[in-house]
Amino acid sequence: MTINRDGCLLGGTTSALDAAVALFHSLSDATRLAIVRRLAGGESRVADLVSELGLAQSTVSAHMACLRDCGLVVGRPQGRQVFYSLVRPELLDLLASAETLLAVTGNAVALCPVYGTDSADAAVTG
Repeated sequence: MTINRDGCLLGGTTSALDAAVALFHSLSDATRLAIVRRLAGGESRVADLVSELGLAQSTVSAHMACLRDCGLVVGRPQGRQVFYSLVRPELLDLLASAETLLAVTGNAVALCPVYGTDSADAAVTG
């Protein structure tokens, strides 16, 4: 996928665009993003993630299944336990790039009327 100076996709097929949309959608949930950030520090079991993130086991398991189905994490069985880790180190590069972009744009994304943090609150209360 190639992007021109204006930020428009060039020569990309619909399937390539769909794959990019699916990737970003898989990372758009706060819980999934928290799991990915935690796994950036090394492999972990669901029980560890439950404890560290303060979430229900069923919630963590469901999000792990999503990340696994998207090909972003893999499980390594060891006895009766499964240790999860990130599949590709490039995911760390993507997260680092996102943090750099957020640092240089300040609150612009958070203030977005459609996707910003206030819009989520308005959707819940409105």
